[in-house]
Amino acid sequence: MNRWIIKTANSIVTFVLVIVLLIAGLYAGYAIWDNQRIYAQADDVREDMLKLKPREEEPGKGASFEDLMKINSDVCAWLTIDNTAIDFPILQGQDNLTYINRDVYGNFALAGSIFLDSRNARDFSDAYSLLFGHHMDHSNMFGDLDLFKEEKFFRENRTGKLLLPDRSYPLEVLCVILVQSDDDILFEPQESSGNMNTVLSYVAENALYQNADVLETMRMEENPKLLGLSTCSTEFTDARTIVLCRMIEG
Repeated sequence: MNRWIIKTANSIVTFVLVIVLLIAGLYAGYAIWDNQRIYAQADDVREDMLKLKPREEEPGKGASFEDLMKINSDVCAWLTIDNTAIDFPILQGQDNLTYINRDVYGNFALAGSIFLDSRNARDFSDAYSLLFGHHMDHSNMFGDLDLFKEEKFFRENRTGKLLLPDRSYPLEVLCVILVQSDDDILFEPQESSGNMNTVLSYVAENALYQNADVLETMRMEENPKLLGLSTCSTEFTDARTIVLCRMIEG
């Protein structure tokens, strides 16, 4: 009788383990499929948007901001960082949750969009404007900000462009910096816009890497303009990677 009980118990345990492993396998398969679906969706949207990237060099040819704004009137700019895959339209919502999980078409998407802080001026007239984007693999969204944490890449890649409907700003990389998500200097764009000397001093003291010549130029400018690109990071709890760029007036 005892042998029968032990054998039955072993059979039940084996059955339960098989079921658990089967469920775990199914969940893992679903997680992989879902992850691939998220990235495929982000890639599809990005490919569509690149076809509508305004051509500053050839005005009147190809797409225009009017074409982008027909898709979504919240589009306010286009960001390109040279030698990275960062080449996206920028949107601004009513608050900073509007586009955190919504694509440029207004559809739900875990990849979200690149968006301007809702507290900033839509025309980038603030001294400090802040952009957000999810950290994603395969160089999507702001995943390529990680490249700037490698010193060789940081030193060799310093340029980009912010294109607006009526003008453009060449960009020059100032620094890459790791901060917490509640940093009261880099995540308070309105307040920091009125205290650029404080921001620049903070950069000089805390940046992972910085271009000293760009910092010196900004310190000498009467009205320096700064663009921040922020994404999640893993170095510590609630870490954020921010690449700061000098906006060069035309």
